[in-house]
Amino acid sequence: MTNEPTDSDFRPTPDRLLHTGAEHPVDPEDLVMASGRTPTPELIEKARQDLEKYGAAAVERLMP
Repeated sequence: MTNEPTDSDFRPTPDRLLHTGAEHPVDPEDLVMASGRTPTPELIEKARQDLEKYGAAAVERLMP
C-alpha cells in the first residue's frame, strides 16, 4: 500500500458541500475557526463580542 495521492484527492469540493454561511447563523466557534485558530475560551469570547458588534459581517472581516 502506498501513500501516493489518487485522482480523488485532487477533485474540487462538490457544490452541495459548500456553503457561504448565509444558510445558518454564524456562532463564535465558527468565527474563530474561520480565522484559522483553535477555539479557546478567550478567542470564543472575543468572537462573540465581534459578532455582537458587527453581526454576520464579522466573518467578512476575516474573509477576502
